[in-house]
Amino acid sequence: MERHTYQTGLIGNCAFLAHINKDTNVDWLCWPRMDSSFVFGGLLDRKKGGTFSILPTGDFDSHQYYMENTNILCTEITTHEGSYRVTDFAPRFLQYERFFKPLMLIRKVEPLEGSPRVRVKCTPTCDYGAALLHPVRGSNHIEFAGCEDKMRLTTNIAVSYVFEEEYFVLNETKYLILTYGQPLEAPLTSTAEQFFRETIAYWRTWIKHSSIANYHQPYVIRAALALKIHQNEDTGAIIAASTTSLPEFPDSGRNWDYRYCWMRDTFYVITALNHIGHFEEMEKYFGYITDISFSGDFRYQPLYGITGKKDLIETILPHLDGYMGNQPVRIGNQAYEHIQNDIYGQVLISMLPLYTDHRFIFSERKDSDRWINLLLKKIERTIDEKDAGIWEFRNMANVHCYTNLFQWAGCNAAEKMARTIGNEELIDRAIALKNRAAAHIESCYDPVRKVYTNAAGSQHLDASTLQLIMMNYLDPASERARDHLAGLERELKTPEGLFYRYRHSDDFGLPKTTFLVCAFWYVEALACVGRLDDAQREFSKLLQYSNHLLLFSEDVESATGSQWGNFPQAYSHVGLMNAAYRIAMKLDKPIFI
Repeated sequence: MERHTYQTGLIGNCAFLAHINKDTNVDWLCWPRMDSSFVFGGLLDRKKGGTFSILPTGDFDSHQYYMENTNILCTEITTHEGSYRVTDFAPRFLQYERFFKPLMLIRKVEPLEGSPRVRVKCTPTCDYGAALLHPVRGSNHIEFAGCEDKMRLTTNIAVSYVFEEEYFVLNETKYLILTYGQPLEAPLTSTAEQFFRETIAYWRTWIKHSSIANYHQPYVIRAALALKIHQNEDTGAIIAASTTSLPEFPDSGRNWDYRYCWMRDTFYVITALNHIGHFEEMEKYFGYITDISFSGDFRYQPLYGITGKKDLIETILPHLDGYMGNQPVRIGNQAYEHIQNDIYGQVLISMLPLYTDHRFIFSERKDSDRWINLLLKKIERTIDEKDAGIWEFRNMANVHCYTNLFQWAGCNAAEKMARTIGNEELIDRAIALKNRAAAHIESCYDPVRKVYTNAAGSQHLDASTLQLIMMNYLDPASERARDHLAGLERELKTPEGLFYRYRHSDDFGLPKTTFLVCAFWYVEALACVGRLDDAQREFSKLLQYSNHLLLFSEDVESATGSQWGNFPQAYSHVGLMNAAYRIAMKLDKPIFI
């Protein structure tokens, strides 16, 4: 069976994200927000999803790559008439003491060899492909109307060629700038080139200011760049993925919308970015989470919209074919209704550096006592509840080991925060709750198999319990940690080094693909217990599961190495970065020397 990989690269500027296919088409772009309707959605329907392509006559070969250390994507097309390069980017740079990040997609088209004939096709849609926008020809632009707001394509290509989708000879550099809401009111060529230079400089400076170890650096750099653009800088929310309804495996029905802010996922993203010395994302997220925390609800939802929206009602769009014919296509996510009690602890851990790292002035945090007290109250009310767990089971509730681990870890973080601000009452409450959480964790221990199960009273194993070692609940040097790791290896690891989340049936039957972040967790756990050679070997094996741009999906089919699930998946890139960091620290190579 042929290996399936995603044939797109990702660009973005912390305001929007776009997928560019190797055939030059903009396969996915949601405007005006990351969780809005797509304006180009060929990923989910080639006919109804609209098109924005720059293609030659006849057959062609494609080579796609990123400009080094940037989120700028180049696609080189070679045909019998010649070759050309399409450079795609979303402008981002510092201007007027703030970041300039417009809803603007810039496409630079350069001839490389010969005289290639190309055709530009731009047909944006709205309302998830239910309607095409109406094009209106201007002198040097085409305006598209009929939806929430207007879009404008400004170009130095003859407008007639674009409007009528005619081929023309590409004999000089051309530019296409697509904007949402506000048209380009500036010179085309000089503006595009200025934005290009400034955006290159921004991304390369961001990487230079990163503390990335000399351990598989190219992969870690690419993962970091991908994670960065998953934050909506306007609100601080960090989304799990830019896509919806890419199936976990073909015909599975497991097609979910991940364009929202999961508090759990955000904890991992912030941890990974902190490891490489970037904290601005955490400070942005603090504002987002503070708004949600003081909203008056006694519990957190597992996920929220980019603006903190609570109701993410799940809807099926039957008019769309789905990715490679895989239906249903879903928008919204029913998981917002779930009870998932690990998230309180993850919020506390996410914010811990703001109180314990002396590079931050904790007194700048307003209402610290109130905020910590609020989080501890949420844990007090939920610590003895059954919940849906990390994998969001829709019809099964248990006392999950993973949930209580993060309640334990969160209370540990709250205790440290309370010591920083000198609040004895909060210290005592945090310690008491930490002990209650530990008792629930121990109720999951199977002394016969010497392993922690997924939930109290259950025989099933779960890769999420690898975190018992990584979070130092189990002493990594202890026999109990080594035994637990060995038990998970026996049951959940594949011969290829991949890891299943679990092997038992859930609401949709038996899982058929592995969850990539679990394999990176396994690598981390190996490093923690001192099996460093094993960790390095297994890490290297996992790198083969990227696509042509070093981007990773959510799921991998073990027999073929095929990529499935939403893409690129923040979780997977977080797993790679944290595993590489853990190994580098064990090798005593935290930075390049």
